[in-house]
Amino acid sequence: MIAELEAKRTRLAAVECELAGLGARHDLAMSAFKFDEAREVQRAIAALEQERAELVEALPAPAPPSPQSPVPVTIRRTRLARPLRPPRR
Repeated sequence: MIAELEAKRTRLAAVECELAGLGARHDLAMSAFKFDEAREVQRAIAALEQERAELVEALPAPAPPSPQSPVPVTIRRTRLARPLRPPRR
């Protein structure tokens, strides 16, 4: 069961990576007025988006963060006051 979920998560990450690349390729094809190529890329994007939706549906929802988890804190440094200099003459 765990191996199956891990395989689905791995495939989901690969699909999202492919979608990012195809999106960039589609944009380049459109900007170069290569509409036939853009149409083919759009079909591939639609198929991968369908697969991504199926994978997301099959995977369990991520667990919400526990209320006991530590809250990140940022520490700001304070500047020390500079000693006053005597006026220049």
